[in-house]
Amino acid sequence: MANHKSALKRIRSDEKKRQRNRFQHKTTRNAIRDFKSLTKKKEAQKKIPFIISMIDKLAKKNIIHSNKAANLKSKITKHASSL
Repeated sequence: MANHKSALKRIRSDEKKRQRNRFQHKTTRNAIRDFKSLTKKKEAQKKIPFIISMIDKLAKKNIIHSNKAANLKSKITKHASSL
């Protein structure tokens, strides 16, 4: 266990960041899952900007890799156009 005050603070802040990252990543995954279950093109077109924004935020904060973000956005737009 850490002995210094700064190390203890670092442990606390790291845990908060980890929880926030997990929440944001899980929320985005759920939004993508719900999007893939859509069957109407009009609804899908409405949700695309919101989901792409979520993915971009994850990539910007290095929660996911930028290439993964690009792949996800590509799959989302491909799915929407196939409806």
